[in-house]
Amino acid sequence: MGEMAHGRQRDLNFRTSVRVWHFRRLILESLQSDLRDEMKFFELVANKGNHKNYQIWHHRRWVAEKLGTIAATSELQFTQEVLSLDAKNYHAWSHRQELSSHIIFMAQWALQALGGWENELEYCRELLEVDILNNSAWNQRYFVITKSPFLGGLPAMRDSEVSFCTNAIIENPDNESPWRFLRGLYKGDNEAFVNDPAISKVCICVLEKNKNCVFALSLLLDLLCYGFQPTPDLNRILSTWGFSGSESDQKYANLVCLILEKVDPMRARYWIWRRDSLPSHVC
Repeated sequence: MGEMAHGRQRDLNFRTSVRVWHFRRLILESLQSDLRDEMKFFELVANKGNHKNYQIWHHRRWVAEKLGTIAATSELQFTQEVLSLDAKNYHAWSHRQELSSHIIFMAQWALQALGGWENELEYCRELLEVDILNNSAWNQRYFVITKSPFLGGLPAMRDSEVSFCTNAIIENPDNESPWRFLRGLYKGDNEAFVNDPAISKVCICVLEKNKNCVFALSLLLDLLCYGFQPTPDLNRILSTWGFSGSESDQKYANLVCLILEKVDPMRARYWIWRRDSLPSHVC
């Protein structure tokens, strides 16, 4: 019994040892081994319940980079298989993105072979339909629309993504991911952020149902700080808190900060700092 336990521990140490995997890579290079066989070895080890082992994923990434374009399609397919078992497997998502960031030419070829970057968006949509709280799928979707050389970047994708995102927010306002995704769609373009009526509309829509929604109030604060002009709808929302924009000499942004200090006490100091740091020109 003791021998069996010792053997299992030795096997575990092997799978998690940085030195052992590094030494294996040195041997593979020295022998000029066929790295396609190494992929088979990886799957054998991974199938023993090691899909969240960092050293194993790092080793696979090294092999994939060495194999180049011939491994691109199979890597995307492999990660999809892993994600079908665990849709939030960080290592699988990271590996999938690395195909695009560190070996971008390989990933572009692979994604086109699988039907294009559009299919990756559809894949993320399918995962989000199953679990709208899948932060990894939201992250991957943003990665695709900002990194794809074929989709036109944020300006080209913004309208459709805002629609997709606001629908997700209305469905589940307490999910932080689509709120962050929505803000990210206007990265570097605060003018478009302020002038898009869909942004203030989704904030007001959510706050009408739940005046304590921190995510909606936070986004509303960002709008005001970048020049959003108060509307009758905003006055109506503030009135539910006992504030009247027409009668108060306080800035709207200041009032929103005061509300956030109450509804988000864990970060009260942060909202106090935001209130003290409000630009002089904000409403």
